[in-house]
Amino acid sequence: MIQKKTLVFGASLNTDRYSNIALERLSSKAIEVTAFGLKKATIYGIDIDTGLKAYQDIHTVTLYLNPKRQEAYYDYLIGLKPARVIFNPGSENPVFYGLLNEASIPYELACTLVLLSTNQY
Repeated sequence: MIQKKTLVFGASLNTDRYSNIALERLSSKAIEVTAFGLKKATIYGIDIDTGLKAYQDIHTVTLYLNPKRQEAYYDYLIGLKPARVIFNPGSENPVFYGLLNEASIPYELACTLVLLSTNQY
């Protein structure tokens, strides 16, 4: 698998949440992971940041925020210049698709967990 440094945006400490499962699965596949969430912590060896950092070389942003909560982060996420943004189920956002198109950033409507389990990540 090609290394695709990933930012899990909307990371949760709750082990029942898909963002938490994604952190664990990405880590288990030896993919470099950074995370942003509401609570600062370290899980699966990954620091969850609560402040917006100027991450470098982010290949993939995988979103786990609903569209309304994404609004405050549009400019920040576009500014990271990722190679792609994955809109996981529940995060679909046509307004953000338009902004990504304007910035020439590809996006996918997909489930990170499915992509990982089918080796399509």
